[in-house]
This record gives sequence, C-alpha cells and structure tokens, in this order.
Amino acid sequence: MSKKQQKKLKAKEIPSQRQLSKWQRQRKLNRIIVITAAVFLAGILGYVGHGYYNDAIKPFQEAVIKINDTSFNMRYYIDMLDAQTKGVQPDEYYAQLVANQIVQAELIRQGANDLGIEVNKGEVDKKIAESKLPGSKVYRDIAASKLLTEKLLNYFGSQLPDKMEQAYIQLMLVEGHEIANNVTSKLEAGGNFTALLEEFSCDPDIGGDLGWLPAELMPSIMADTIPDIKPDEIRSIYDNSVTKSVGHWLIKVTDNDEQKGIYAHAMLLSSEEEAKEIKAELDNGADFAQLAEKYSQHESKDKGGDLGWLKKGEKGSETFDAIAFTLELNKVSPPVKDKLETQGGYWVVKILDKGEWELNDKAKESLKNKDFNDWFSVQSTNSTINSYLSGENISWAIQKVLQGRI
Repeated sequence: MSKKQQKKLKAKEIPSQRQLSKWQRQRKLNRIIVITAAVFLAGILGYVGHGYYNDAIKPFQEAVIKINDTSFNMRYYIDMLDAQTKGVQPDEYYAQLVANQIVQAELIRQGANDLGIEVNKGEVDKKIAESKLPGSKVYRDIAASKLLTEKLLNYFGSQLPDKMEQAYIQLMLVEGHEIANNVTSKLEAGGNFTALLEEFSCDPDIGGDLGWLPAELMPSIMADTIPDIKPDEIRSIYDNSVTKSVGHWLIKVTDNDEQKGIYAHAMLLSSEEEAKEIKAELDNGADFAQLAEKYSQHESKDKGGDLGWLKKGEKGSETFDAIAFTLELNKVSPPVKDKLETQGGYWVVKILDKGEWELNDKAKESLKNKDFNDWFSVQSTNSTINSYLSGENISWAIQKVLQGRI
C-alpha cells in the first residue's frame, strides 16, 4: 500500500467533530433510556413488593397481644390457635379462649421468673417427647407453661405449714330465712344433719360434712364469722354472692293467640319467701313492671319482665309452660319453683369442734390451688395487658388456620 493510500485510509478512520457530537448525544440518550427503564422497573418491583408485603407479610407481623413488655404477633396467634384447636373447628369462642391462654401463659412465665422458677430446654424436650407433640415454638411454649404451672403449684404447696387452726364443719345452703330458721331449730333439737340436708338444701351438692377446714377454705362470708361460733353452736348466715340452682317464677299472661301463643310477663326470684312477699304486693295493686325491674333476677328485668309472645317450649322450661299456658289472663301466678340459677341464700353452719390440726391431703391440695389462684390474680392485676384483636382480624386468623389445614 502506498503512502498516499495509507493517509487516505487514516483520514477516513478519524471521526469528524460532528460525528463525535452525534455519538455523544446517542450515548447520553442511551444512558437516559437505561436509567429510566431501571427506575420504572424498580418502581414496578417496589409497588409489587409493597403490595406483597402489605398482603402477605405485614398482617402476620402486627402485634395482637401485649403483656407488659412482651408482644405476640398475628403469626404466633394463628399458630397457637391452630395448635390449641386440633380436632375441632376453630370459631370465635375458641379464638378468644386461645387469646386468654396466651395471656395466662405469659403472666405465669413472667411471675415464675420473678420467683426464680423456670424450666430448661431439657425439661421442655422431655415434655414434648412424652406428650408426642411437634417441636415448633407454640408447642414448646404450651409444654413450658404446663411445666411452670406444676412447679408453681409445688412451690405454693411447700410454703404451707404442717398444722393450721381449723374447725370441723357441717354446712348446708338453703334458699330463704324461714327455711334457715326451721333447719336450725330441728338441728338444735337433735335432728340428723344428713337427713335435713337432703330435705331442705336447695343444692345438696354444696355442703354436707366438710370435716376439718382452715378459714382460708371456707366460703368468704363465713371466714369472719366462724371464729365467733362455739363448738356445737348452729348459726345461719346470709350470703348474697352465692349462686344456687333454684329460683321461683311469678308469671302474668296478658294476651293469647292461636298462632302467636301467649304474651307473658315474669320475674325470677331468689326464694319462695321473697316470691310470696312480692306476690302479696302485686295482689294489693303494685305495678308488675316496677317490681320486676327492682327484684327479678331474669334477663328480662330491664324490660319490666316483658317476655313478649311465647309458644310452648320457647322458654326451655316445662315447669314454666305448665303454669303460663294455663294461667287466667291478667292474673299473677303463685310462686313456681324451677331449676334455674339465682343469687343469694342462707348457709346453715354447725361447728362440731375447733383446734390446731394437721392439714389433710385434700386440704393441702385445695390450699395450694387457692394460693396459686390468688397469686395469679395479683400478677394479672399488676400487669398491663393489651389485646388488639378485633372481630375482623379474629375472623381473618380463623380463615388462615382453616386454609392451612386444607
């Protein structure tokens, strides 16, 4: 190649200023396009990622229960709900029950820690193996809570003295003052307590021959009274907090219809004695609704005892139906005894002996359970407990449990 040809070739390889400028503009445009595409793609990914986070991650991480400084998120709650409802269909009742169990377990853990009581990994491993449970966190927490409860009960049992001041008690619950006086008179005349219990007690499963008891295991209303009762003395004590399985209806029917049934008004009273007193007031012209609002223990009291239209069986009481559907219009029935829970009754107490005695096994078991419950109550009262569970996110949690079982 001649020198002239080489110079000509080199001249062609060297770009002009115009070409350089064009290339620079093209490169700049390419960079802008690349950056714009990257920003756009990042935006799309960010939007998708944000949506995924909000839909699939964030709800599980949100705190739903907080006990003092410890929080439990939705993921934990769902896992615990699933674990505690194996074999049953979870619903709102179970969902609330599990929330309460989470709170209880954490209060026990924190309280046990304050007492220096704890369970180690080996103990939890052993409990998991014995119970044949999975090894996930919620199951380990369930096992740990059971172990801590056992240790706490043993701790409170170890704090009990060998002997305590006790009284040997016979006890029965009767519904009214007149019956209490009648039973007391019969006992003072040498009547058999067991026979009288069967005849007059409004709840035979409550009371009887209780044997030796410390004051801590007596009904609270009696704990302050027992020290004043001498051996062989009999006393009746009114307790407005006791729940018994007997009540007395007063019923009035103001209308009836072949299709609708009867239009009924009623009040539920604690004793026959009380029912008779109120019946007398009604017979003398007192207003049924006003007395129902004041004295009735039925849920209709806020409506003056107005039950509305009823058909047979709707009250769920054959005793109620037998009177109500045969009652003359606008007449108040005599007291009708029924098996329904009411508040208030009289304890008839007989003290056979007093003294300092060793605690029997039953009393020890009852006392340690009482001490544990009292301790737990204080622990709960002194703690800050927050639940962020609503009807909406409870339903969502139940749905997630059911989806996980498919």
